[in-house]
This record gives sequence, C-alpha cells and structure tokens, in this order.
Amino acid sequence: MPDAGKRNHDSERGKGIKMRFSQDGNALVCRRQGELLRIEPWGRDALRIRATMYPDFTGEEWALTERPEPVSAEIVFSEEMLREGDGTTRAYPLATITNGRIRATVNHGGVLTLYRDDWMILREHFRNYSGSITKESHCLKVVNREWTPYTGGDYRLTVRFEPNDGEKLYGMGQYQQPYMDLKGCTLELAQKNSQTTVPFLISSLGYGMLWNNPAVGEVSFSKNLTQWTAACCRDMDYWVAVAEDPKELLYRYTAVTGRAPMMPEEMMGFWQCKLRYRTQEEVLQVARRYQELGIKLDVIIIDFFHWTLQGDWKFDSRYWPDPRAMVEELHRMGIRVLVSVWPSVDRRSENFEEMVDRGLLMRTERGAMQTYDYQGDCVEIDPFNPETREYVWEKCREHYYALGIDGFWLDNSEPDLTKYDFDNFRYYAGPALRCSNIYPQMYSRTFDDPMRALGVQPVNLLRSGWAGSQKYGNVLWSGDVPSTWESMRDQLQAGLNMGLAGIPWWNTDIGGFMEGNVFDPDFRELLVRWYEWAVFQPVMRLHGDREPFTIPPLDERTMGGGYLHTGQDNEMWSYGEEIYAIMRDHYELRQKMRPYIRRIYEEAHTSGSPLMRAMFYEFPEDPICWDLADQYMFGPDYLVAPVMTAGARERPVYLPVGTWRDIRTGMVLSGGDYFQADAPIESIPVFERVRE
Repeated sequence: MPDAGKRNHDSERGKGIKMRFSQDGNALVCRRQGELLRIEPWGRDALRIRATMYPDFTGEEWALTERPEPVSAEIVFSEEMLREGDGTTRAYPLATITNGRIRATVNHGGVLTLYRDDWMILREHFRNYSGSITKESHCLKVVNREWTPYTGGDYRLTVRFEPNDGEKLYGMGQYQQPYMDLKGCTLELAQKNSQTTVPFLISSLGYGMLWNNPAVGEVSFSKNLTQWTAACCRDMDYWVAVAEDPKELLYRYTAVTGRAPMMPEEMMGFWQCKLRYRTQEEVLQVARRYQELGIKLDVIIIDFFHWTLQGDWKFDSRYWPDPRAMVEELHRMGIRVLVSVWPSVDRRSENFEEMVDRGLLMRTERGAMQTYDYQGDCVEIDPFNPETREYVWEKCREHYYALGIDGFWLDNSEPDLTKYDFDNFRYYAGPALRCSNIYPQMYSRTFDDPMRALGVQPVNLLRSGWAGSQKYGNVLWSGDVPSTWESMRDQLQAGLNMGLAGIPWWNTDIGGFMEGNVFDPDFRELLVRWYEWAVFQPVMRLHGDREPFTIPPLDERTMGGGYLHTGQDNEMWSYGEEIYAIMRDHYELRQKMRPYIRRIYEEAHTSGSPLMRAMFYEFPEDPICWDLADQYMFGPDYLVAPVMTAGARERPVYLPVGTWRDIRTGMVLSGGDYFQADAPIESIPVFERVRE
C-alpha cells in the first residue's frame, strides 16, 4: 500500500503501551504483545477478521475464494473514558472500522466488539485487568484470543465471545442430534461418517459468521460463553456479515464462498442405488425393469467393490466384462451412471507402491503406515497434493470416464479412518490437525477441476464437505445412518442446518442405510414415510444395506467384488404391491413438480438459497417459525410436514399467516395457527402457499 493509505495511532496512556493502531489502506491493523490483528471489509456489510502471532499471515483464503464486491470502510481513531481502581477516570485509545451496517471496535487491550447498526452482536470475552471491558474480574486472567504454542511451531487457538441471552443459532453443517437451534450445544469441528462440519452459522440477531479455519477443533455455544477452538493453526480467521434476514445473509455468504452450479435438468428426478449391485447384469436388469414399468430413472449408482482392490479404481472384469456396453445401454434409457470411488489404497493394489514412492498418500506420525482397515490394509490418498489429484483422476478417467461413466460417488470422503487420531496424520499441506476438515473438498476437486476443464458440469455424490463445497458440484448426503425413527428425525435437523450453512444439494438414504430388515413391518412403515419425505428433498435417492444378509457371495474364495456380501433388493417393487403403489404415486408427484424443482435449483445457483428451508427462512417476522424444527419449506411455496413417528396417522402443523392449499385434497386454509392434519400411510401433509 502507498504511504498515503497508512495512518498510525500509538498510545502510552495507562500502565504502559496497550495497543498500537494503524490504517493500512482499507484495513484496520492492531498490534499488541506480539499479535497482529487485521480487520477489513469483505463484501457488503461484512468484515474479515484475522490475527496471528507470526510476522504476517499465511495468505490462505480457505473458504473465502470469491472476490467480494469492492467496498470502502470508515476507520476512526478515538478514545474512551474508563474508571480506574482509585475512582478516577482516564482516556484509553479506541479504534473503529465501519462497513455499511457492520461496525467493529477494538479497545486498548485488543478486545473486539461487533455491532449491527447500533446493536451489539458479538463481543470478545476477556476477564483480566489489562484489557477487560468492565473492571470486576481482575484476577481470572482469561483472554479473548489465547494462543497456546506447540514446541517447534504453530499454536492451539481459543477465541472466546460473550453469550447473547435469547439468541438462536443455526447452520454449522450436519450433526447427528435432534436440535436445529444450536444454542446450548457443543460441536466437534471434525469430519466423520455422518458428521459434516461446515462452520458457518446464522444468528437470530441478524448476523452470520464463518469460522474460516479447517483445523480440527470444537465450538461451544454455552449459556455462559461462546468458545471456538482450533487444535493447530497459524492464523485466526473469521468472517462476519449482517443483514435484514437469513435469506440476505445466505446471499452474502455465498457471494464470498461460491454458489452451487445449476443442477442438470436430467438429474432432478429419481436416483436408484443399493448396497450393492455386484454385476453389470444386475444393474441392467434393474434399469430394464424400471423402463418396463414406465418409471424414468435419472441416475443409477454402482456402489463399492465393483473393483478388484481398493485403489485399483477400475471394474472387476469377472463381473463387469463390458462396462462400456452397459453404460451405452443405460444412456439409451436416459439414465446417468455414477460409480463409487474410495480414497483408500490397499497395499495389494497395483497402484500402491508407486503412490508411496511419489508421496501421494497420507502419512502417519507414529507407528505403521495404515489409516484404514476395512476389507484390507489401506492408506488414504492425500488430495492436498496436486500430483495426487492428477494421478487419481487419470486412473478414473481411463477406467471410468472414458467408458462413458457420468460422475462419481466419492464415498468415505471425510476420510473414514481406522481411528480418528488426527494428531497421528499428516498431509502435503501440513498436520491433519491443522487442515483435515477441508479434506472432502480437496477430494472432490480431484474430479471437479478436470471435468470442468473438459466442459462438463460435474455432479458428484459425497459423504462430507466443508465451507464452500457447494461450488464444486457436490451433492452431500447424511452418511451411513441407522434405519430408525430417531435417526430419521435427526436427518431433518441435519438437512435444514446444512442448507443454512450454504450447502443446498443434500439428501439422505431413503429408509436409512443400515439395520433395516425388509421383513420387519416397522421398517417398512419407516421406509414409506422416509420415501414420502424424500420427494421434498433436493435429491430423491433410494439406497440402503438391507437385512437380513442371507444372500451368498458370488465367490468367497477370491478377492475383488465376488466375495463381499450384498443386501436385500431395494427397488420400488421390492416391498410388495401396497408399498409399490405408494412409492409409484409419490414418484409421479416428484415428476409433476419438476418445473418447480428446476426453479428452486436455479435460486440456489443464483442466490445461495437452500432447497430445504427452515420455516424462519421464509417467515423471519414470525417468532413461532424460529422454533419450528419438525416442518419446513421446500423452496418458497411448499410447506412440508414429514411423519416421523411410528403409527402416526395425524400430526400438528403450523401454518404461518396467509392462505394455504392442501395439495392432496385441494382444501384451502387460512394460516396463523396450528391445526391437526390427517396423515394416512399413503401421504404426508404438504401445503402450497397461495399467493395473491
């Protein structure tokens, strides 16, 4: 920056030098006790706030990959009068930066306070004499930004904020719990099967906050303290924006992190898969049967162990003798084909030795070089290394994409680990503790980047993601969840919070993934209710590992796809005529809604709005909607009330003020209150918003 853009403001008032303020172009810079703090505008009504104990920042953008619209900040240096212990008052320096409706102040002790207009929304928690906002806690010595050094480099970082009574918090990705409002929750910041950390939250106080740090850690939204922890990092980095409503916050957040591309028209309908189609003939038989029934499959997915060994990334020719011909036949039916690709490489794989020699795999800090042990002694790939991404794509291009395969099911993308001992793993980008939460995004880029270079819009299915994953054509699903009513209820909270965290393409395994016995009447009822709900999910995908496991393996004497088990049949017709009739009816409903679904996919692409929307997203002025967690809006016009309790044949539904039409009966109702809606096994309550 030219010298004209720099201003300094030093203070020696009080007991020694407290804070050195300066202006660097459009940014407020503060230095104190070896820490560098930088606050700058980052899009409209938004600030990016960084700090480090190093001489300068790493330069990592992490989720903030999009260039924000240029804005100018107002920076003011002033003083505040504080009462001393002897009863006198004294002037202390204060710096303020304002960008539209958001304002931040930094006091003489480095304590940061953020305002939306004139309302305080965030204040760092500090309980020590030298920097406390108030003077009552002289002895606790709890600091707002605590850097705990590791011997040899890097820090464990803890950032503390004062809690806001009555505040509600949403987003943060997907956690297996029954709470949509996260106030009072403690969340692990780590990727695991069925747990997806996307560290962006929306507050009922009118702000959104991105913790722009992929380190393993934890956040606690306690009653007495909000505390973020990064187990290993070099920079503190977070972004805060304010807006009039949640819809505007998502718009601003996705403006700086990226928006989902437009979902291809031919993938907005019904997806079919199971664990697992073992041969190409099984796949073709299923597709042909759907065609005979007049049911248009948009996508069919070939699950794991169609390969020889993990890390070979190719079909087992014993069971898939001509995959090109299989794909061509499926394409003639108008069906797109996805295949499962895992990031694990078996020691017996034909690619293992070369990948080890070239440094393309994860490294362990201690003990044997093993990170995964399902069906083999395996090590996961290191997608932080650009050579790894190039190598894996080239294998998949040769053995899948060149045969006509349309996309990839990037399973185990957290990655799944034998044990989540993150301190024992290291990547090209550094220790896993410092960066592993962005692993699934880097894994997806192994396929997204080269497919885009070929002029193809990728749509890949992943089990995990991170902030900004929406821009890489990622369809996230909720992982290997159990087939229980409790789990189904958890998935609704997961889907709504995932959307509020900026990930609009989301779905679940219809019926749950595991522990579903096809002969159990309770499971069959659960499956039907889950299927009815899935009509109103961004992606409608039938999948699961169905019990009992009584189907013998094709060849238990060999490796590859022949020896591994498969679950029971899991197609629409697999559960009897009564269930098939319900599924067929709801399939037709999904097909009828395709123009509307196309419209809300376009909204996600252009504005960042999710397809599944918490009630308050569409009705922020209604206080009841901020507490509703068992119903939601599918886009702006359809209110969906899933049935998530065994045996239920009615349920309460809240209709906000306005006019609503029951899509099943055509009955028109006036909103503004609860009412008891019928919920026969054949359907769930869904109401269309009638606009003037």
